[in-house]
Amino acid sequence: MTTTGQAVQAIRNFSIIAHIDHGKTTLTDCFLKVTRSVTDLQFRERMMDSNPIEQERGITIKLAPVRMNYTKDGKEYILNLIDTPGHVDFGYEVSRSLAAGEGALLVVDATQGIQAQTLSNYEQARALGLTVIPVINKIDLPSAETDRVVLEIMELCNCEETDIIHVSAKTGLNVEAVLHAIIDKVPPPKGEIEAPLRALLITSHFDVHQGAIALVRIVDGILTREKLALCASQESFLPLSVGVFNPVMEEKKSLSVGEVGYIASGLKDVRSLKVGDTITQAKHMKVVERLDGFKEPQPMVFMDVYPTDSADFTILQEAVEKLVLKDAALTHSGTHSAALGSGLRMGFLGILHAEIVLERLQREWNVSIIATAPSVTYHVTVQTGEVLEISSPAQMPDPTVIRGVTEPIASVRIITPIQYMSSILDIIRERRGEYERSAYVGERTQLFCSVPLSELITDFHDVLKSITSGFASLEYSVTDYKPVSAVKVTILLNNEEVEPLSFITVTDGADEKGRAMVKKLKEVLPRQMFEVPIQAAIGGKVIARETLKAYRKDVTAKLYGGDVTRRKKLLSKQAKGKKKMKQIGRVSLDQNVFMSVLKR
Repeated sequence: MTTTGQAVQAIRNFSIIAHIDHGKTTLTDCFLKVTRSVTDLQFRERMMDSNPIEQERGITIKLAPVRMNYTKDGKEYILNLIDTPGHVDFGYEVSRSLAAGEGALLVVDATQGIQAQTLSNYEQARALGLTVIPVINKIDLPSAETDRVVLEIMELCNCEETDIIHVSAKTGLNVEAVLHAIIDKVPPPKGEIEAPLRALLITSHFDVHQGAIALVRIVDGILTREKLALCASQESFLPLSVGVFNPVMEEKKSLSVGEVGYIASGLKDVRSLKVGDTITQAKHMKVVERLDGFKEPQPMVFMDVYPTDSADFTILQEAVEKLVLKDAALTHSGTHSAALGSGLRMGFLGILHAEIVLERLQREWNVSIIATAPSVTYHVTVQTGEVLEISSPAQMPDPTVIRGVTEPIASVRIITPIQYMSSILDIIRERRGEYERSAYVGERTQLFCSVPLSELITDFHDVLKSITSGFASLEYSVTDYKPVSAVKVTILLNNEEVEPLSFITVTDGADEKGRAMVKKLKEVLPRQMFEVPIQAAIGGKVIARETLKAYRKDVTAKLYGGDVTRRKKLLSKQAKGKKKMKQIGRVSLDQNVFMSVLKR
């Protein structure tokens, strides 16, 4: 039967939907102070952001929960807030955190209005049947355009003006009204308390003492410290402890229907805890019905990462293995380059995820690294009919055996002031994109386009912000694979292939990109004692070449007067020496060369 116990009726589970920098974290801090979940001594700004990079950049990378107790009209309520990431790279975690609640706050900045990521998450929340409470934040700022943003929210949510709560998270203005709205409008959780345990795994992290920690929402049954099992990975374990976040971990004897808390699994690898998985008792693993929405995390962007000093490869490997314990979405495998030595091929959820991981490697483990340009996964069909997944130029087969290539296509949503629409469409066309349709959001335009993912992960976002003076916002998701005429452009220095500088590109632009690459290399490579040919080739065909001239030494400077044959003899000897040096000489590449060439 469905539980109607008083404890469950007092629970409210909700998330916050907001674009980056719209005040979600500040509002969360305000909730913690108003509900007295932390004392004044314990409080610090950005309480929910545990990583220093999150605090510096002002973004949420890893979602976090907090349980708050709040009294309204003499009755005590339990408010479970699941703080979510705001960037498109972490969209799957956002979807699982939304699925863990019954309500969501739609927070919109009064100075910026509705942005692309806000719209995307709002649509997810509506599709899951959540109760959405619109909130307009930063109304105290002089630049606030409250009336315009109110109209945008009314149009989006199909609500009345009185339904929108006006707050200032910075000053605390009207924040208690938001808590009252959550209690009044968000329904309590539903579930069968007497049924076998089913818990939704929202996210996980690693603790040195307790192993992998799972953040869960109890859908059915009661969670205790008995033997549990993970339905997707088919792994069982005996939990070390269970409890809730207040916002620090507080151990409990059990968690019941509707509650949000943690399980300290004791497992040594966080990759066993897959986001969206169903946790149940080990004895019920084969009969329990799994919760909907689970999928494996799919890396979308790949980079080869090498230590600056090849002797530091072991340190890099250990650092990545420790980082994988904390980040289940990160993948890695070994790779080798004749120019750079041993390295790792790493897969990321997106370009921001890649930036965060590389920054953590350098900060937390003090590893100096060289990262190649980002690439995506291509599906290559060879003459035998086999389909290969190619995520690196090194894996690309010879052009003569390729029957066809498909590349990932992203469905892109851009929200922009109407005056920038023409410039954005020009950029879309330049990046091989296709315009699909447009719609209006208040006084701004919403553009829907499809763009190859390989064109998005380089500098597309920076260019978009530049041509729109920072007013446009972007959100995308990979939806399809489409045929493309793509080739691998190989870079050769002194007739030796330099794999980290090779790249995959469309056939039409291969010649142009090859010429640009060899020209750039000629500028940044240090001169040698011998002449160095710099070439770009497709298969066995050279499409571009530059020559780095050798240092010249005037060996005849001391010869003045006398027979001319002496001078010719010395020059001939020098020419033979340079020819021999060119045959056996090698061009060494340092980090500065790679950074100059790969800089986007």
